[in-house]
This record gives sequence, C-alpha cells and structure tokens, in this order.
Amino acid sequence: MAVIPEKPLRPLNKDPKNTWQGLTCWRMLDTQFALGERFFKTWQTWRADPQRSRLLHYVAFTQTPPSAPELSGAVSHDPTLAHLAQELASQWFGLLPGFHRFLLNQGQVVLTLCVGDTSNLLRQQQFEADAVALSVHDTETGSLWRIKALARCCRRGTRLSVRAPDVCDLSDVAQHLSQCGFAIETPTTAHPSPAPAMLEASFNPRWTLKNTRHMALEAAVPVGSCAVIGAGLAGASVAAALARRGWQVTVLDQAEAPAAGASGLPVGLVVPHVSADDCALSRLSRSGVCLMLQQARSLLVAGQDWAPTGVLERDIDGGHPTTQDIWHPQGAWLKPAQLVRAWLSQPGITFMGNSEVRQLRQRDGAWELLDAQAKVLCRAERVVLANAGGAVALLQRLLQDEPRRAPDFARLPAMHGMRGLLSWARHNNTSKAVFPPHPVNGSGSLVPRVPVDGGFAWFTGSSYQPDSQPERPDQDNHLGNWQHLQPLLPELADALQQPFESGELNSWKGTRCVTTDRLPAVGPLEASDASGLWICAGLGSRGLSFSVLCAELLAARWGLEPWPVEASLAKSLNALRH
Repeated sequence: MAVIPEKPLRPLNKDPKNTWQGLTCWRMLDTQFALGERFFKTWQTWRADPQRSRLLHYVAFTQTPPSAPELSGAVSHDPTLAHLAQELASQWFGLLPGFHRFLLNQGQVVLTLCVGDTSNLLRQQQFEADAVALSVHDTETGSLWRIKALARCCRRGTRLSVRAPDVCDLSDVAQHLSQCGFAIETPTTAHPSPAPAMLEASFNPRWTLKNTRHMALEAAVPVGSCAVIGAGLAGASVAAALARRGWQVTVLDQAEAPAAGASGLPVGLVVPHVSADDCALSRLSRSGVCLMLQQARSLLVAGQDWAPTGVLERDIDGGHPTTQDIWHPQGAWLKPAQLVRAWLSQPGITFMGNSEVRQLRQRDGAWELLDAQAKVLCRAERVVLANAGGAVALLQRLLQDEPRRAPDFARLPAMHGMRGLLSWARHNNTSKAVFPPHPVNGSGSLVPRVPVDGGFAWFTGSSYQPDSQPERPDQDNHLGNWQHLQPLLPELADALQQPFESGELNSWKGTRCVTTDRLPAVGPLEASDASGLWICAGLGSRGLSFSVLCAELLAARWGLEPWPVEASLAKSLNALRH
C-alpha cells in the first residue's frame, strides 16, 4: 500500500482528547507496558471524555508480564484507576510469549499485550498507530532496527512521545528517528539532567510510503450495514463484534430461533488444544479460549450458563491413559445457545428467523439476499457467510451467476459435515458418587453436574461420523461414546454400562462443519480485504475456542485495527489459503 504525501490526513496534536474525538477507533502503541500505569491512565482519560472514539485500541509490549497483584498494586493509590486494574487483573492469566487480547469496558477498550522480543513482535503487527509511546532504557530499545520496526506501524501524522533516563540517551535516538522519517519537535540538549528526558516527534517522511502489510485497504471500511447468514456461534460472534463497532447487523437463519444447528449443543468445553510442538492450532485455540472466557464472564450467569470449573485433560494413547494428564485451571463448561442469545440481544443487531437465504446478488452497490422464491429478504453493504455447510451451496449458486469468481473460490479449504451424538442423563438416575467434580477431556469428554430443567445432568461424547456416510443408529453412537469413556474414566464407565447398553439415555444430535486442516476459514472471498463478501465458517467442534477470535480478526481487518494474534498465525485462518 502506498501513501501519497500530498494526501490530506487528520492532524494530530499532543492531547489525545483532540485526536480521538469523533473517531470510530483510536490506536495507541506503547513499547513498554511495565506495570500498566500508562494504559490505565489512558483508559481513564478516554472514559472521561464524552466525545471519545467508539473504540480505544491499546497495543503494549513487554518481555515479562507483571503479576495480577502487581497490576493492582501499581495504581492502588488511585481508586478510579484501581477499579480499572481490577477488571483487567481478573483476566490476567496464561501470558505465554505472543499476542494476548483483552476486551474491557464492555468491549469498547481493547488491550493487546505482546509478550516477547519487541522488534520481532512489531513486525507481526498489521495496523497503523495514531500515537506511539517509546520508552528508551538501553541501546537496543533505541536502536535503528527497533525504530525501523516501529515506523512500520505508523502512518503519516502519527505522534511519537519518547522517554529516556536522561538527555544523553536521546541523541542517538533522535538521529535514528530522523533517518526513519520522524520529524523531531522537541530539541535535545547535550547537558545531562537527573530527570527523565522527553522528546516529541511526528511521522512525516519526505518519501512516498510503501507498505508490505497483508492488508489491502487504504482506509477502514466505513461503518454501515452488514448481513450475517447463520445464527450460531460463528454468526452471532461476528454480529456482536461488528455491533460493538457501530455496525447495523441483520442476522438471518433458516431456523425459527438462533443456535438451531451445531451451536445448539447442550453444553461444551472451553479448553485449549495442546500439542507437543505447540502448533498453530494450539496457539490459536489458547488465544480463542481466553477471549471466550472473557465473554462468558461478561455476558453469562456463572453456575447456570457456564462454570469455570477447571478441566482435566487425559492423554489417551492407543485406547489407554498415559501419565501425561494436564490440568487446565481456567477451563470451563458453557452452554453455547445461551451465549448466542446474549450476543444477538446486543444493540445494533436484528435477528430474522425462518429466513433461508438461497441466492446472493449485487445490485446498485449493495448485496441482496434472496429466498427460494427470489424475494429479497435483506439488503446490506456487506455480507458474512457464517452458516457452516450452507455456505458451500450459496457459493456454488453465486458461481453460476458470476463464473469470474471461480479462481478465488478454488482457494477455499474443502469443507464437509461431521455428525455427532451426545449422550446424557440426569444425575438422579445414576449414582453421583462415581462422577468427578470437574469435566474430563481426552478421547471424548465427560461434563458432570450441568444444570438442566428438573435438576442436574451429565453429558458425554460426542461421536464423529462424516455426513457423506449413512447415519448410524443412535444406540450404536451411544455405545461408541461409552467405549470412549472407558479409557477416560474406567470406573465411571463400568458404573454406567447398564444405562448405555439398555438405551435409557437421552441424546442430542448435530452436524459440525469442518475443514480439511481443522482450522476455521475467515476472510474475504476475493483476493482483497475491500471485498464486500466474507466468510467465517468451518469451526468444527471448536466453536467455543474459535468463534470470538475469528470475529475479532474479521472486525479488525475491516477497521484497520490491531489484530488479535500475530500476522504469521492469522495467515493460517485465511479463507483463501490454498
């Protein structure tokens, strides 16, 4: 992307209030999170401004994150800041190297904490900051290479504030800044000072900027109207993420009520994938699980809709448990349909049930969604396909009308349906003494003590069967779930043998949409983010792990916001990845 120097840009001055007022989003980059004081003060200043931007994005870097008590203690002297620190501290866990996204202030304040080497993590960014705070405390933090990586995250007009222990440390930094296109506004002096030295600058290079970022948009997509097809976890999470940013979203589903498909699962586990090599699936699922837990705490009733019970993961090798069990202290069970309904109830979202979309067409700069009788159900500037396997049929029909799309659609990962049956019964029908106090995951899973109408129930499963095969009888699937339960919890499986063999159990059945590489497909259906047609599908059996992450990534790309995960990691989710 090239930026023309003569192109007028919104002027920025030193007071953030005057830069974020009236904007949809304001982006701050801070190279040293430390104990978070600067973040909390910026958050509070933003909160106190009635003309603030709709969203505040704060991207901060740290080699070693502080502990939750350190966060709270740093601002304990200020009750207002201490309240903000408490909200963040409740989500402050699992901070391994990489990106960590925190949705605060009802999703209007977004903190992205980048843990690890700052220069490397700067190169993983896909946004341009409105303001930058650079802390210089050694030769590396003020090096030319660090400044070059920092300049890559700036647009023409980005303001920079530099802080160093003394003025002498700023002389080389000022030279590096000038080389990289920053105009110095605060003159430096050769006389040392015991007080920290400050330097102000703005990014205004004398040359035309060229950008190697993935994003193809020169400006954020103007907030407007969007139609989301599908009212499950994928569609509802996308709708909520866009509505928080001011979009008017219409969610259409062929069923009468939301979460009528695979997202109607009675209960699921919120737990990350674990692998020996910490593969992309594992890293993405960790990020997604943290975001999902934030949404659960914010929107659901603990003990009724979800519970942070912790989850024991058992390593089953060849049908036998090993000694490599893992305890996930932040793991939880959650009722997906409750979360879907909570998302769809947010302002700016309209749900249309009994509205099966059979055809898409472009007319007069907008998309029209048509039913089987070619009646227009909805008209919107942008469309997101989040209807799992139903997206495939819609794209095939669109391809008939617009054959030019064939090369792009051929790059989508193959998707297919995977049937599953969950076995369950109320605890009053079985001895609760043999049940563990928490969910157990591994070869299948068991979730005990889930509130249902009339008491509490346990759930186990679920089976897997491609929908291209004839459907197995329910009793065969129940017995298959019992066989998976045996290595997971042998004593419990023995105690439950009779209800499994007698067919006395209840069942829930659904079909998941999976991709060949088991990763969701998120992105535009053309080779440009400017496309008005996007997809968010293929979440498989990990909808609770991936839905919020995928929605945040989609919304960030539309708004030229900081991404929730590293660019190299997000690449594995690209819809057109083949």
